[in-house]
Amino acid sequence: MPKPVEHQFDDIYQQRDTAYSGMWLFLSTEVLFFGGVFFSYVIYRRLYYEAFVEGSRTLSVMLGGLNTGILLCSSLFMALAVHAAQRGRNKEIVLYLVITELIGALFLGIKFFEYYQHYKEHLVPGLNFTYSGANSSQVQLFMVFYFVLTGLHAVHMLVGLGVLSTLTLLASRKKFSADYYNPIDVAGLYWHFVDIVWIYLFPLLYLIDRRGA
Repeated sequence: MPKPVEHQFDDIYQQRDTAYSGMWLFLSTEVLFFGGVFFSYVIYRRLYYEAFVEGSRTLSVMLGGLNTGILLCSSLFMALAVHAAQRGRNKEIVLYLVITELIGALFLGIKFFEYYQHYKEHLVPGLNFTYSGANSSQVQLFMVFYFVLTGLHAVHMLVGLGVLSTLTLLASRKKFSADYYNPIDVAGLYWHFVDIVWIYLFPLLYLIDRRGA
């Protein structure tokens, strides 16, 4: 299979390095983006700690923990897809990418089920929020952060699933080889980043002082 080198690059190595550099630059901007929201969350969590504890206890640790395990499994299969790509095994790439996509879809299904449960419990700010405790306004603020953070994460998951679906189609057409696989590798960096974001979200949102829960 010929090495597909775009006209603006001298060789496939320059093209590969440029792709990696571009993705790392993009991920750096994502770190800044999520970091700003995380920083705001931490400030308000310190200001209204007791209320944020109350809000955290409205979340399901079981479902959050299940989704954490699910995403870790998706990272494993994404890594296997990259490993297969490095050896030019397109059939294995397709298999591992499809498994990764199915696991990612399962994560989103569980998350949307959580959202539905919050809606039934009247915990959606700006839509049907009702809380009888003494810290209603601050608990509502916690739920705002919860929906913003997990919603942004879900959007990134959807984008990742779209990218992986495209790569699956290309792999099924044998577009990758041991010499040309950097689209799979670069997509893997993005997918692992999204998984890492959730690794931070789970304890920040679900595990605030669960000793008295």
